[in-house]
Amino acid sequence: MEIRIGIQHSPRELVIESEQESAAVLESLGTAIEQGTSVTLEDSKGRIVLVPGAKVAYAEVSTEEPRRVGFLG
Repeated sequence: MEIRIGIQHSPRELVIESEQESAAVLESLGTAIEQGTSVTLEDSKGRIVLVPGAKVAYAEVSTEEPRRVGFLG
């Protein structure tokens, strides 16, 4: 799944491709934002990203649906 996180006062968003469950990611982001702590996310290549919860402007978690190929019709 793809996670997009907007950071306050930053013109670019953070995009992470992850294998984590979307419910777990949303729960950890919500807790970090609420408490003002940092959240640690792991991408699909094993890299670790530390995001400051107090600076998160928005978070978008995509659903896990396969990409469509070809024409519909």
